Amino acid sequence: MSTHSVEKFSGVGVSAGRVIGTVRRMPDPISAPADGAPFAPGASVESETARLAEATAAVAAQLKERAAHATGDAQAVLKATALMASDRSLLKSATKLVASGTCAESALWEAADAVATQLAALGGYMAERAGDVLDVRARIVAQLRGVPAPGIPDSDEPFVLVAVDLAPADTATLDPAKVLALVTSDGGPQSHTAIIARSLGLPAIVAASETTALHDADRVYVDGIDGLVVRNPTEVEVAIARTYANREQLPDFDGSGVLADGHRVPLLANVGSGEDAQAAAAAGAEGVGLLRTEFCFLGREKEPSHEEQVAAYGAVFAAFARQKVVVRTLDAGADKPLPFLTDTSEPNPALGVRGYRTDTTSPGVLARQLTAISEAAAAHQAEVWTMAPMISTPAEAQDFAALVAEAELPTAGVMIEVPSAALLAERILERCDFVSIGTNDLTQYTMAADRQLGSLAELNDPWQPAVLHMVAATCAGAQGAGAKPVGVCGEAAADPALAVVLVGLGVSTLSMNKRALAPVAAVLRTVDLAAAQDLARLALRAASADEARALVRAQLPELDRFGL
Repeated sequence: MSTHSVEKFSGVGVSAGRVIGTVRRMPDPISAPADGAPFAPGASVESETARLAEATAAVAAQLKERAAHATGDAQAVLKATALMASDRSLLKSATKLVASGTCAESALWEAADAVATQLAALGGYMAERAGDVLDVRARIVAQLRGVPAPGIPDSDEPFVLVAVDLAPADTATLDPAKVLALVTSDGGPQSHTAIIARSLGLPAIVAASETTALHDADRVYVDGIDGLVVRNPTEVEVAIARTYANREQLPDFDGSGVLADGHRVPLLANVGSGEDAQAAAAAGAEGVGLLRTEFCFLGREKEPSHEEQVAAYGAVFAAFARQKVVVRTLDAGADKPLPFLTDTSEPNPALGVRGYRTDTTSPGVLARQLTAISEAAAAHQAEVWTMAPMISTPAEAQDFAALVAEAELPTAGVMIEVPSAALLAERILERCDFVSIGTNDLTQYTMAADRQLGSLAELNDPWQPAVLHMVAATCAGAQGAGAKPVGVCGEAAADPALAVVLVGLGVSTLSMNKRALAPVAAVLRTVDLAAAQDLARLALRAASADEARALVRAQLPELDRFGL
């Protein structure tokens, strides 16, 4: 045991687990070239321009190749980063600087810096994209220099990865066989890093600002449940980690979400491709509660063809014959810009034309997507429900339901992601068949806290009582409209303790990544509906997210039994 003093660092636990391991930090970033550095001897405008174009194309190709071997969230973020790497405006700006005598490395660095500065000034989601631009910049400059791109360190032994934050392209390639846990000083509970960590089942902590003091070879205890990192852990932490490692094994999900009294709560999966759907079906998911159709659109300069869309959706429907598949229409905008659909010059894109709203500025894309969904549904046996993201008013719900009927699809619903929709849920459900709550966006809009910002992580917590009141309002509205279905497909559904609260509030189905099915099912089986309702009332009366979480967890001993 080390004789060095014990140091503790706090952050936000975003993925359960308690481990002890040795730190490996992300490598130092690519150093900046000199401003306006001239060509190397013998180089010309033509040769530097060609070198720049080749490096940019190579990085885009590498990212696309990695995307081809990834699935779900990882695939989506890799495709988006690849699109940014091949951004024509970035290459054009850098090429102009080359023409004035600046070498390729300096030209690309300066051009990307200008783009990132502009995005950062916009704030919100666009500020998050600035980090992606800088990641792409580092990769292209590394390619130009012939050195390894920044990324996850290599190691013969498993390690705890510590970083300021991870670029989407890095989070998408985390290897859970090598990475014991993930700790970042930046990022929020709904950042790419957090979502990918949960999908991989990696213990993870974000927004642990003081962990910049951790160094390679430091021995640490990481508690992804309580959001705690301990350098030079004592025998106490060692024992806790050992207990966690020896926790009772969760029973496999048997394909039936049910409470102790027999009350049914179907557990569905969030998927982003046919491959995802097959894996979710193999894990016992009772259907799909969220099909993210962006997987068919991201990384493209133009809208995918009708045939491509039919094939992509059909691959998901084939995996769930005679089971429900809830399709979310294209959720473009904000952190998912598309060159043929969205306006990246918006001053605040998170509050701009995104999701369903794009149909007002680019009419036709949504109708064509619904036609493709309908044709794919007709060719398979899945029970297809269709919903629109970013619905704010009953009128929008009515217009979308009409589009769904026109496409000859049987069941129309909407996402509840903004407070106006939660508060008017009854009026909305008088015009459509069901709603699904996207807790990631509902949290950020209720709390006015960008879900990607680590500095706002405390606010951006779905346990916030205000957010739970929005869920309760939605469920009350659904009852008033004839007891219509209310699902939750945000990350909150994957938290076993919060899942109990959601059921107690009146949520009828939960949808999550496939790894969460077994833990959520195991905890739900330990409570009856009356107990879940009692816990929901307890959480609603709390004054903070921490208080709500602590009050509920204290009443669920199964969480400790299974190490959740």
